[in-house]
Amino acid sequence: MKMTRRVFVSAVAAGAAGAYFINESAKEGAQTKTKGGVGMLKGIDPVISPELLKTLAEMGHGDEILFADAHFPGRTNARELIRADGIPVDRLLKAIVPLFELDSYAIPVIMTAPVEGDQLDPTVEARFRKALGYEGKIEFITRDELYARAKRAFAVVQTGETAKYGNVFIKKGVTPVA
Repeated sequence: MKMTRRVFVSAVAAGAAGAYFINESAKEGAQTKTKGGVGMLKGIDPVISPELLKTLAEMGHGDEILFADAHFPGRTNARELIRADGIPVDRLLKAIVPLFELDSYAIPVIMTAPVEGDQLDPTVEARFRKALGYEGKIEFITRDELYARAKRAFAVVQTGETAKYGNVFIKKGVTPVA
């Protein structure tokens, strides 16, 4: 079955709205209900919700998404908020890496710098780098810049991350055509 991006995004949106996935007969308007709903796609990690999958598909190159820690004021600082309660940031990053091309024309990873007098836990950055498979430069921004940038981001994913300064923006690049 050849699936266009439009049919795929429609299928994901339909899955989020009631676990209905559009099959090949979508041209005739028919739908089939899946057993169990979410997690029925091959190669898609089950920590990626239908809402997050849809958001990743809709992002264009240069768009940013923030994976915010559990303490981030998401309702105040996000134009679109996606909940991923209980899931650490590095677990989500590892799940989306096969689906998401990092920007190669700008610094694609942005993290929060510590406030004056505080320090970063180096294991947080190491976990995020390992999950992304990324060894390049990371931009560090202040708390105020974090909030301002979050308001401009394509979406904010509120995670279960409990590490201090456990927020990371990733910038989408151009997805290669296979």
